[in-house]
Amino acid sequence: MLILPTTSYNVDFAKLEGKKRKESYDMADYRQEAPPILQEFLNYHESILSHSAKTVDEYFLDLRSFFRYLKLRCCPELQQTPFQEISILDVDLAFVSKTQLSEIYGYLTFLSGPSGKAESSTRARKCAAIRSFFNYLCLHTHQMETNPTQALNNPKLRKSLPRYLSLAESLQLLEAVSGPNEIRDYCILTLFLNCGLRVGELVGLNVQDVREDTIRVLGKGNKERQIYLNEACLEAIHAYLAVRQEPKEEPRHRNALFVSRNRTRLTTRAVENIVQKAVRTAGLDPKYSPHKLRHTAATLMLNNGVDIRTLQDVLGHENLGTTQIYTHVSDANMKQAVDANPLAHVKKETP
Repeated sequence: MLILPTTSYNVDFAKLEGKKRKESYDMADYRQEAPPILQEFLNYHESILSHSAKTVDEYFLDLRSFFRYLKLRCCPELQQTPFQEISILDVDLAFVSKTQLSEIYGYLTFLSGPSGKAESSTRARKCAAIRSFFNYLCLHTHQMETNPTQALNNPKLRKSLPRYLSLAESLQLLEAVSGPNEIRDYCILTLFLNCGLRVGELVGLNVQDVREDTIRVLGKGNKERQIYLNEACLEAIHAYLAVRQEPKEEPRHRNALFVSRNRTRLTTRAVENIVQKAVRTAGLDPKYSPHKLRHTAATLMLNNGVDIRTLQDVLGHENLGTTQIYTHVSDANMKQAVDANPLAHVKKETP
């Protein structure tokens, strides 16, 4: 393939990423843009691995970007075509079999270059998508003999402490809920802060999932788990059910627990907007999202005596290591740990 300088093609990749995350794809939409070799890969993740629609969408979007980059490298005439308009319908096994490790690193450099500015987490996710695609071709379907990702190193991620709300800020957020849907929105925030739900899990809840003092949650990989509801959650749910509108009878909306004013199932975007509105009203950092509330729930439970393995079950993590990423020691706990040392109060005697 022809090697093009990564700076010769001006792509505001950060802008494209933001736009991409706001787009909503269903199976019919994106599979019209996907060549057969990519469709088969997506079907494998959806049907065999039981990955969620959101995960499958992410794989498509990330691999579409990668294939566009490869086509840009081998077809100089495409430099006059906007990046997001480069078609990948002609990508086939012969095309992807020519991929070299150096080209994958070139793509990652392209993402982080002067015009790309993609975050390290974005590059790491795309790197994982590319590796999964070639593992599928080499290890699962044996369509390729040489795997170009075998020696691929992941982009180094900057480690930072997860952001979360303090107990006082959590109470402040709940008190800030207002508006015509106050009871519904209060219930949503209560479940986030007490149960640590993912936003996708919350919008997928149905009325029949609430069973006395428990709620049935469908998590990643279509794995079910049962979460016990505390007094605050039960009261918030009962108050909301008393005013909840019956949703439309369409299969997608039927039995939805959280319903919009149009009687449709609340979308992820709608829930994010609900959280953002409450965050702004409470005067908190606007960067707080539903996922930050999930982490807040984990932190509050951990700091109040819940052991990490129980927390793993509540959050629906398959691996304990994932739960450990969500947990951290607060400054107060670190100070308490140091003060608990029996030598903490030993001082040198002065003559």
